[in-house]
Amino acid sequence: MSVEAREAFLAGPHVGILGVDDTRDGSGGPLLVPLWYSYRPGGLVTIQTGRTTLKARLIRSAGRFSLCAQVESAPYRYVSVEGPVVAVEDPLPPAAREELARRYLDADTAVAYLDANRRQLADDVLIRMRPERWRTADFAAFAKEFEP
Repeated sequence: MSVEAREAFLAGPHVGILGVDDTRDGSGGPLLVPLWYSYRPGGLVTIQTGRTTLKARLIRSAGRFSLCAQVESAPYRYVSVEGPVVAVEDPLPPAAREELARRYLDADTAVAYLDANRRQLADDVLIRMRPERWRTADFAAFAKEFEP
């Protein structure tokens, strides 16, 4: 994908898969979990999680994380980014909490989600990552070779 295409794809409302080194048992394997994220072309990847969650602890320890977003139907596409954490906002600003909910949910559902999860979301932090390494694939051209 071109720079513009990969950034536009990542800016779309995909569920991301967060990857971070899990150093708890010394094996060095990753922790991989789905989550909501936000991104604007040329900017930072932003995630939110509970301040005391395993994700937050491992990200703080590693100082970096990876995120992969994909389309799960043909033609398959994905964008993966990895980079250092450049900011942690604690507590999570309410406007950022609302923006992320509205990114993934319609207006009425976002309001209901925010209201139902008010206590849990009050314990969230905002983590910002600067993309350094990108990996991408767009199989649309490949798929066209097999069209009848």
